[in-house]
Amino acid sequence: MSHSFDPTQLADLLRSLSRSGARYSDARATTTERQLVRVRNHRVDVISSTVDHAVGVRVLAGNGWGFASTSDARNHEALEITAQRALSLARASHLIGSPISFPDSDAVSASWASSYLIDPWSISLEMKIEYLLAAIEPIGTDPRIHQAVGEISSYRQQKLFVSSAGSIIHQTATEMGGGIEAHAMAGNDYQRRTYPNPFGGDYQARGWEFIEGLDLRGNASRIRDEAIALLDAPKAPAGTFDLVIGSSQLALQVHESCGHAAELDRALGYEVSLAGGSFLDPSMLGTFHYGSPGVTIVADATIAGSIGSFGFDDEGNKAQRFPLVERGIFVDFLTGRESAARIGRDASNATVRAESASRLPLIRMTNINLEPGTASLDEIIASTRNGIFIDTNKSWSIDDRRLNFQFGCEVGFAIENGRLGRLLKNPVYGGSTPSFWRSCDLVGDRASWQLWGLPNCGKGEPLQTMRVAHGAPAARFLGVEMR
Repeated sequence: MSHSFDPTQLADLLRSLSRSGARYSDARATTTERQLVRVRNHRVDVISSTVDHAVGVRVLAGNGWGFASTSDARNHEALEITAQRALSLARASHLIGSPISFPDSDAVSASWASSYLIDPWSISLEMKIEYLLAAIEPIGTDPRIHQAVGEISSYRQQKLFVSSAGSIIHQTATEMGGGIEAHAMAGNDYQRRTYPNPFGGDYQARGWEFIEGLDLRGNASRIRDEAIALLDAPKAPAGTFDLVIGSSQLALQVHESCGHAAELDRALGYEVSLAGGSFLDPSMLGTFHYGSPGVTIVADATIAGSIGSFGFDDEGNKAQRFPLVERGIFVDFLTGRESAARIGRDASNATVRAESASRLPLIRMTNINLEPGTASLDEIIASTRNGIFIDTNKSWSIDDRRLNFQFGCEVGFAIENGRLGRLLKNPVYGGSTPSFWRSCDLVGDRASWQLWGLPNCGKGEPLQTMRVAHGAPAARFLGVEMR
């Protein structure tokens, strides 16, 4: 694919909106290509390949926003109709709107692209299918294995952003994801082990070299054996324990209890009807003890190779790195140009994005990361007298204010006198977000830190999924309730 949209045509469209009274307008054009290959029990289960073209126009007229989009992206008449529809909606919204502050921005002319060594689309479907069938072959060698699953996904989006401020920005993101699963059953018991992560595996902004580096077949026998062993393992006990959480599970904890909670539109009530609000409030900035002094959580859209990274957000703001929680204190929200002004900030921190040009841009997570500490995982375990180590998510639940939560994991191990002990199945823990993060007394070092891609974060109405990522080390939390 190549960029086929004409920035001059879109710029002309926006100039006509300005002549018609628009305070500001922007247009995005996207071409999005997705491919999914999934095998199950040595057969092809899913082959899906889609290409989507869209143009979306956003208009601010007076104190009202309007947005409209079209899939007829190369039809000039359709684009003009779309632009006028967005303007009409903005004028209608102005009639019931409150004053909107939308700071001016400098014109930007730029290009950005993620990098890869081997183009995902240079690998044939036949080769991907053969690769997956070979990867899961060792899993299905035991009668207790009910399902052996393998998955590879490819993604590419090309985006053109043009604004009435004069910005013209081209961006291309190329990504791949993959993983395998072993599902074991005996009697009424069911257990699952996944690699490298559940829900399709791990995802990075790289090419086929990422899939090869995962070594799916090399890990197949291990997750088969672990799934089978879990069938005979005792249930993780209920009670209060010191909990050591591995990188994979802790990354999801960051996503649910910090990333979503720090979205300013939630805190201001814009998302309450569908996705919920947030227990965080602008009055808490700079004073609220979100976690212990060892907890620093940053938003960083500049990490190379991550699906949560980009060059510029969908308002033309350059990608940034900034803290959300600094040494336990809540210090910032994820903001856009309009919402930043509502809390007295001079500028956006560049976190407004949309799934494609067919959707209205919203405040979305980037790479939301728990920064590493200084303790090795071995040191954390060795200093734990009576605890449980858990990792790899199996289930989750959190209330619509991102406050009270419960998570279940695939695997656990008892920690007895500083040593990993017996295998435990179905560990479940819960708590309240601030109390949980305040109980964190040891944060793992860089060796236990890993960045995990999450391609399906849902938000908005109509629903749109966003590609985000979360980095986390292992960490210990004191006195956590196990259920």
